[in-house]
Amino acid sequence: MRNVGVRARDVGESMPKLDGTLIFALASRYVANAARVRALAEPITDRQFWQKPFPYGNSFGHLVLHLTGNLNYYIGTQIAGTGYVRDRPREFNDPNPPSKAEALKRFDDAVAMAVKTIGAQSSEDWSAEYSGAGTDAKTRLDMIMQCAAHMQHHIGQMIYLEYQWQQAGTNPK
Repeated sequence: MRNVGVRARDVGESMPKLDGTLIFALASRYVANAARVRALAEPITDRQFWQKPFPYGNSFGHLVLHLTGNLNYYIGTQIAGTGYVRDRPREFNDPNPPSKAEALKRFDDAVAMAVKTIGAQSSEDWSAEYSGAGTDAKTRLDMIMQCAAHMQHHIGQMIYLEYQWQQAGTNPK
Protein backbone atom coordinates (compact mmCIF):
# COMPACT_ATOMS: atom_id res chain seq x y z
CA MET A 1 0.00 0.00 0.00
CA ARG A 2 1.20 3.49 -0.76
CA ASN A 3 2.19 5.32 2.41
CA VAL A 4 -0.73 7.65 3.15
CA GLY A 5 1.47 9.77 5.42
CA VAL A 6 -0.12 8.73 8.70
CA ARG A 7 0.24 5.63 10.82
CA ALA A 8 -2.88 4.60 12.69
CA ARG A 9 -1.05 4.14 15.99
CA ASP A 10 0.45 7.65 15.85
CA VAL A 11 -2.79 9.62 15.66
CA GLY A 12 -4.08 8.53 19.06
CA GLU A 13 -0.94 8.74 21.15
CA SER A 14 -1.49 12.23 22.55
CA MET A 15 -5.16 11.84 23.46
CA PRO A 16 -6.63 10.73 26.77
CA LYS A 17 -6.93 6.95 27.02
CA LEU A 18 -10.50 6.47 25.72
CA ASP A 19 -10.12 9.03 22.95
CA GLY A 20 -6.78 7.50 21.99
CA THR A 21 -8.27 4.01 21.97
CA LEU A 22 -11.18 5.14 19.81
CA ILE A 23 -8.91 7.02 17.41
CA PHE A 24 -6.52 4.08 17.18
CA ALA A 25 -9.34 1.60 16.49
CA LEU A 26 -11.01 3.75 13.83
CA ALA A 27 -7.79 4.82 12.12
CA SER A 28 -6.58 1.21 12.12
CA ARG A 29 -9.80 0.09 10.46
CA TYR A 30 -9.47 2.70 7.70
CA VAL A 31 -5.82 1.81 7.10
CA ALA A 32 -6.63 -1.92 7.02
CA ASN A 33 -9.55 -1.38 4.64
CA ALA A 34 -7.34 0.67 2.30
CA ALA A 35 -4.67 -2.03 2.37
CA ARG A 36 -7.30 -4.64 1.48
CA VAL A 37 -8.54 -2.57 -1.49
CA ARG A 38 -4.94 -2.17 -2.68
CA ALA A 39 -4.23 -5.91 -2.32
CA LEU A 40 -7.38 -6.80 -4.25
CA ALA A 41 -6.61 -4.27 -7.00
CA GLU A 42 -2.97 -5.26 -7.42
CA PRO A 43 -3.41 -8.34 -9.67
CA ILE A 44 -6.20 -6.79 -11.73
CA THR A 45 -5.30 -5.41 -15.13
CA ASP A 46 -6.25 -1.85 -16.05
CA ARG A 47 -8.95 -3.26 -18.32
CA GLN A 48 -10.39 -5.48 -15.58
CA PHE A 49 -10.29 -2.57 -13.13
CA TRP A 50 -12.93 -0.76 -15.23
CA GLN A 51 -14.74 -3.81 -16.64
CA LYS A 52 -18.23 -4.72 -15.43
CA PRO A 53 -18.23 -8.52 -15.48
CA PHE A 54 -22.03 -8.57 -15.20
CA PRO A 55 -24.76 -6.52 -16.87
CA TYR A 56 -25.65 -5.28 -13.37
CA GLY A 57 -23.41 -3.96 -10.64
CA ASN A 58 -20.23 -1.94 -10.78
CA SER A 59 -16.65 -2.30 -11.89
CA PHE A 60 -13.89 -2.49 -9.31
CA GLY A 61 -12.67 0.93 -10.49
CA HIS A 62 -16.06 2.56 -10.10
CA LEU A 63 -16.30 1.16 -6.58
CA VAL A 64 -12.92 2.80 -5.84
CA LEU A 65 -14.20 6.12 -7.24
CA HIS A 66 -17.34 5.73 -5.14
CA LEU A 67 -15.44 5.06 -1.91
CA THR A 68 -13.17 8.01 -2.67
CA GLY A 69 -16.17 10.31 -3.19
CA ASN A 70 -17.86 8.95 -0.09
CA LEU A 71 -14.88 9.67 2.18
CA ASN A 72 -14.15 13.04 0.59
CA TYR A 73 -17.74 14.18 1.07
CA TYR A 74 -18.90 12.67 4.37
CA ILE A 75 -15.61 13.10 6.24
CA GLY A 76 -13.75 15.66 4.12
CA THR A 77 -16.45 18.20 3.39
CA GLN A 78 -18.72 17.67 6.37
CA ILE A 79 -16.14 17.20 9.14
CA ALA A 80 -12.74 18.41 7.91
CA GLY A 81 -14.14 21.32 5.90
CA THR A 82 -12.19 20.51 2.72
CA GLY A 83 -14.74 22.02 0.35
CA TYR A 84 -14.92 18.86 -1.78
CA VAL A 85 -17.95 18.90 -4.09
CA ARG A 86 -19.28 15.43 -4.80
CA ASP A 87 -20.63 14.21 -8.13
CA ARG A 88 -22.01 10.86 -6.99
CA PRO A 89 -23.54 9.74 -10.33
CA ARG A 90 -20.19 10.23 -12.05
CA GLU A 91 -18.57 7.86 -9.54
CA PHE A 92 -20.51 5.05 -11.24
CA ASN A 93 -20.60 6.11 -14.88
CA ASP A 94 -17.63 8.36 -15.61
CA PRO A 95 -17.13 7.93 -19.37
CA ASN A 96 -13.45 8.96 -19.07
CA PRO A 97 -12.29 7.52 -15.76
CA PRO A 98 -8.76 8.10 -14.50
CA SER A 99 -6.11 5.42 -14.84
CA LYS A 100 -6.11 2.62 -12.29
CA ALA A 101 -2.99 4.14 -10.69
CA GLU A 102 -4.59 7.59 -10.46
CA ALA A 103 -7.88 6.24 -9.07
CA LEU A 104 -5.97 4.33 -6.37
CA LYS A 105 -3.85 7.40 -5.56
CA ARG A 106 -6.99 9.49 -5.08
CA PHE A 107 -8.41 6.73 -2.88
CA ASP A 108 -5.21 6.66 -0.78
CA ASP A 109 -5.39 10.43 -0.44
CA ALA A 110 -9.02 10.23 0.73
CA VAL A 111 -8.13 7.56 3.30
CA ALA A 112 -5.17 9.64 4.54
CA MET A 113 -7.49 12.64 4.93
CA ALA A 114 -10.00 10.50 6.84
CA VAL A 115 -7.31 9.12 9.17
CA LYS A 116 -5.93 12.62 9.78
CA THR A 117 -9.44 13.91 10.51
CA ILE A 118 -10.10 11.03 12.90
CA GLY A 119 -6.86 11.87 14.71
CA ALA A 120 -7.91 15.51 15.08
CA GLN A 121 -11.17 14.76 16.91
CA SER A 122 -11.47 15.81 20.55
CA SER A 123 -13.76 14.23 23.13
CA GLU A 124 -16.38 16.85 22.32
CA ASP A 125 -16.01 16.44 18.55
CA TRP A 126 -17.14 12.80 18.56
CA SER A 127 -20.63 13.77 19.71
CA ALA A 128 -20.84 16.97 17.65
CA GLU A 129 -24.00 17.21 15.57
CA TYR A 130 -23.60 15.90 12.03
CA SER A 131 -25.62 16.45 8.89
CA GLY A 132 -24.93 15.47 5.32
CA ALA A 133 -27.00 14.64 2.26
CA GLY A 134 -28.04 11.00 2.09
CA THR A 135 -27.27 9.95 5.66
CA ASP A 136 -29.12 9.58 8.92
CA ALA A 137 -25.96 10.00 11.02
CA LYS A 138 -26.53 12.36 13.94
CA THR A 139 -22.94 12.65 15.24
CA ARG A 140 -19.44 12.70 13.79
CA LEU A 141 -18.66 9.37 15.39
CA ASP A 142 -21.75 7.82 13.81
CA MET A 143 -20.73 9.10 10.35
CA ILE A 144 -17.13 7.93 10.69
CA MET A 145 -18.42 4.49 11.72
CA GLN A 146 -20.87 4.43 8.79
CA CYS A 147 -18.10 5.29 6.33
CA ALA A 148 -15.92 2.44 7.67
CA ALA A 149 -18.84 0.00 7.36
CA HIS A 150 -19.56 1.32 3.86
CA MET A 151 -15.95 0.62 2.84
CA GLN A 152 -16.22 -2.90 4.23
CA HIS A 153 -19.44 -3.50 2.27
CA HIS A 154 -17.82 -2.53 -1.02
CA ILE A 155 -14.68 -4.52 -0.21
CA GLY A 156 -17.01 -7.53 -0.11
CA GLN A 157 -18.17 -6.68 -3.64
CA MET A 158 -14.54 -6.32 -4.76
CA ILE A 159 -13.74 -9.75 -3.32
CA TYR A 160 -16.63 -11.19 -5.33
CA LEU A 161 -15.41 -9.51 -8.52
CA GLU A 162 -11.95 -10.99 -8.02
CA TYR A 163 -13.49 -14.41 -7.37
CA GLN A 164 -15.40 -14.18 -10.64
CA TRP A 165 -12.25 -13.33 -12.58
CA GLN A 166 -10.46 -16.27 -10.99
CA GLN A 167 -13.34 -18.58 -11.93
CA ALA A 168 -13.22 -17.31 -15.50
CA GLY A 169 -9.46 -17.84 -15.58
CA THR A 170 -8.84 -14.22 -16.51
CA ASN A 171 -7.19 -13.05 -13.29
CA PRO A 172 -3.40 -13.29 -13.35
CA LYS A 173 -3.35 -14.19 -9.63
